[in-house]
Amino acid sequence: MTTDWSWLVPLPVVLPLSGAGLTLALARRPRLQRIVTVTVLSLVLLISAGLLVLADAGPLVVDVGGWAAPVGIDLVVDRLSALMLTVSSAVTLCVLLYSLAQGQQDGEDHAPISIYHPTYLVLTAGVANAFLSGDLFNIYVGFEILLAASYVLITLSGTGERIRAGTVYVIVAILSSLLFLVAIGGIYAATGTLNLAQLAIRLPEIDPGVRLVLQVLLLLAFGIKAAVFPLSAWLPDSYPTAPAPVTAVFAGLLTKVGVYAIIRTQSLLFPEGRVDDVLLWLALATMLVGILGAVAQDDVKRLLSFTLVSHIGYMVFGIALGTETGWTAAIYYVVHHITVQTALFLVVGLIERYGGTTSLDRLGGLAKLAPVLAVLFFVPAMNLAGIPPMSGFLGKVGLLEAGVEAATPLAYALVVGSVVTSLLTLYALVKAWNKAFWQTPPEELPGATLPRSMTVPAGALVAVGLALTVFAGPLYSYTERAAATLIERTPYVEAVLPDGMRGAGESADVAETDDEPGSDAAVEVDP
Repeated sequence: MTTDWSWLVPLPVVLPLSGAGLTLALARRPRLQRIVTVTVLSLVLLISAGLLVLADAGPLVVDVGGWAAPVGIDLVVDRLSALMLTVSSAVTLCVLLYSLAQGQQDGEDHAPISIYHPTYLVLTAGVANAFLSGDLFNIYVGFEILLAASYVLITLSGTGERIRAGTVYVIVAILSSLLFLVAIGGIYAATGTLNLAQLAIRLPEIDPGVRLVLQVLLLLAFGIKAAVFPLSAWLPDSYPTAPAPVTAVFAGLLTKVGVYAIIRTQSLLFPEGRVDDVLLWLALATMLVGILGAVAQDDVKRLLSFTLVSHIGYMVFGIALGTETGWTAAIYYVVHHITVQTALFLVVGLIERYGGTTSLDRLGGLAKLAPVLAVLFFVPAMNLAGIPPMSGFLGKVGLLEAGVEAATPLAYALVVGSVVTSLLTLYALVKAWNKAFWQTPPEELPGATLPRSMTVPAGALVAVGLALTVFAGPLYSYTERAAATLIERTPYVEAVLPDGMRGAGESADVAETDDEPGSDAAVEVDP
């Protein structure tokens, strides 16, 4: 008798939401708030790891409220969503431990604990909901949950600079959400459903021009959230103003939720590849514009914000190629980047605490004054730059292999652009390393004590980044299987729409067919 583990699927959403309510009720008991938050996120990490193993045998599906698809809301865990959920859970737990230590060091009076804990848990629930949702509207709900929480987190302490940055962030997020809603309305009007599995069947039946418009609307909405050029100008001004833990979790996760949405919709709903060339051009522009902005910065937070934009281009590169090799490398690179970018921002928070600033012109001598801090910065920095044999190098090699395999002039241009971007990333980070750690500081640094309680979570994420290298073989194999499932699509559709839940005349069979010139794959509906 096979055990049904599907009851685990909703827990990454339910537990944080329940914890948010509990921590709000414990607003005057900060110690209990901390215990509840750490316990909830630890449980979510354990459950996510379990789902990662279970999803390798096939997708797990839960019909919320007992309403079967396509009428009800589905939560679906396949290899891609399980992997994203596990990595995001590990990152949010480490960032939480870092932020708790920072709050204790600064004193309770300096940290709005009663607001922070429920908001952080709501953010976690929103991220999990976006990863697990089996229909477009519930993905929208997940986005709105995490964005509403992020509005609060980005303006914590209420300084003028943070309020200004938060205002820009809110305006951009509202524009993105509006575009997403328009796309949802158009899709429902054209197909009569928002269930992703059913859309995979119905979208190929509508007019190709209408389908293209709907695809572009979704890409615009997700492109803003993922900070794809030219929709990325808001990010370098918004993220650096927030507290270090908030900046870290934003940089690591929020843009990747947008990338995940692009991966999910492009692979499942629009596999014909009609906009792939446009996406390749956008990937190239995102890489180069982002890294040129990073090279010009003299503040390490802004430098990392621009590298964040730049490396989104690598992920879009793999997605746009539309091949199994490209999808595999893109998914692996997303996992790598979530971990390494978050670790770097946490370490920069330690640099700011020790040196009193993140300006590279005012820092210096940290290699001698704080050697542990030097190691913690150097390792993820070199990983991000793609120094072999680290995970950044492995992900980039996979993308270059996919580009060469595609063997088109545009793909070769992306290969060259990827190499140039990697070299410029190395230059920017080495410049930051030399100025912050080796140059003579223009004035004596404050030299605040680095508490172990803050250093350990940052070091743990640095270690996770190294683990992605040590266990690159099994992880890359997992991403290969995830990519194969994305291209095949049938396992996802059949898991959500089994025979007894399909509409009349609809089949879960997904096959390649030439429904229009230039299409690579479409859904064939069996009579």
